[in-house]
Amino acid sequence: MQKKLTPEQFKELYQKLPEELQDALFDEKTGNNTFEICQRNNIENYLDDVAYFIKQTLIGFLPPEDFQETLEKELNIKNEVAKVVTREINRFIFFPLKSFLEELYKTKTTTSEKMITQKNTKSFLGLEKRNKEQDLYRESIE
Repeated sequence: MQKKLTPEQFKELYQKLPEELQDALFDEKTGNNTFEICQRNNIENYLDDVAYFIKQTLIGFLPPEDFQETLEKELNIKNEVAKVVTREINRFIFFPLKSFLEELYKTKTTTSEKMITQKNTKSFLGLEKRNKEQDLYRESIE
C-alpha cells in the first residue's frame, strides 16, 4: 500500500518545490485535465485517488515512472487502462513540467545513487580485507 503523506510532510515538501510545481499542484487546469482523463477512461470513481497520486508525483513523493504501477496496485485498475491513463497524465500534466520534475527527481536520484555507491564500496572493501587462506576459490600455490 502506498504510504500517505502527513500534512506536516506535505507542507515541508511543498515549501522546497519550485514555484511552477507549487502552482501546478492547485492549478484549475491540472484538475480539469485529471477529471477529463478519468472521464475518458471510465474511471471517474477513482478521480480523487488519481488526483492524489498526481499530487504525490508533483511534490516529489511518487516518481513518474512508478505512476502506472501505483494505479494498478492501489486502485486495481487493469494494466491497459492504467497505461492509457498514465500516458495521458504524462502528456497533459507532467510533460509541461518536465524540466522541473527532472530536476526534482534528479536530486533524489543523486542522493540515492550516493547511498548505493557507498554501500557497494563498503562491500567491496570488505572483500579486500578477507584472509586469502579462507578463500575457497583460490588454489594453493605450494
